[in-house]
Amino acid sequence: MREFWKSPYFYLGIGVFCLLIIGLLAIIPESKKELSSNRNVLDKSQYLFPEVKDFGKVVDLNIIANTTLGPVAPPFLVSGNVLGALGGGRREIEEYIVEKGDTLSSIAEKFDISLETLLWANDLRSNSVIQPGQKLIILPTSGVLHVVHEGDTLSEIAEIYQAKVEDIVEFNGLEDEGRIYTGDLLIVPGGKKPKIIQKYVQVPLSQSYFICPIPSPCRITQGLHWYNAVDFSNGKCGEPVFAAAGGTVQRTGYGKISGYFVRILHPNGVVTFYGHLAKIIVSPGQKVYQGQIVGYMGYSGLTRPRGPAGCHLHFDVRFARNPFAGYPVGTELGKK
Repeated sequence: MREFWKSPYFYLGIGVFCLLIIGLLAIIPESKKELSSNRNVLDKSQYLFPEVKDFGKVVDLNIIANTTLGPVAPPFLVSGNVLGALGGGRREIEEYIVEKGDTLSSIAEKFDISLETLLWANDLRSNSVIQPGQKLIILPTSGVLHVVHEGDTLSEIAEIYQAKVEDIVEFNGLEDEGRIYTGDLLIVPGGKKPKIIQKYVQVPLSQSYFICPIPSPCRITQGLHWYNAVDFSNGKCGEPVFAAAGGTVQRTGYGKISGYFVRILHPNGVVTFYGHLAKIIVSPGQKVYQGQIVGYMGYSGLTRPRGPAGCHLHFDVRFARNPFAGYPVGTELGKK
């Protein structure tokens, strides 16, 4: 027994033990990564930014009805693997700028949507010619986009596009038992474009119906873009954002692209949308008058460039012409 260390079995045992240690060391890093993801802990490798410090540039405090809420981490801070594990993926509409060499088919393939979906969303035909620099709307999944009008119901929408109500509710994350509001932009997953498209008449507006939604000099920084929107900025973060006309606050919230937003329904049925806010100071259901402060300008959501340099207001009008769309970029409406 004393001479066992001289036995070949002794050295065989030592070799097996060493192999086991090496094997354990090889799998420990992977286990740590999985543990981090499963516990929803964001380490440096899980950020989509090049550096973790960039996180601080895009998180704002959301203030609703004078109550301060903590910072909310936007969805894009979660790694692709975590989103996949949560059953996530693209859920919002994107804007794509056509590059040299792009074709409609290659763009559809790039975003994993059907060619028909791309054509329908952009009012194009299969033989349409696209040019570099052209902007296209990209839906997050194959299907159609529906703008909710007064009187619409989910069952009617599902029937029109040959889709299922439960799919619309689930994909759009509808709450309150699937309640929808006038002006909602609904993605209808798997929806088919109807043969007969119902036409809606735009609400006529006088030129003075809306006031500029930011203080003088009220500078236009981007002309008409999706969705019927114009951007405003005086180059100052934190400036007040005004209700362009009186109405009722319909929705407030946060979108990956739009950031913190306020939506107002006006008495004539027109809906206005105020995006990229730093703070919200009104609540759904609240009556507001023209010129009342509804929030403060910021750079929440997706802005170009990111950070304070991207401070602006995204102002869109639904069911009527955007009265600011006819002015050239750089116009200062508050100057006489």
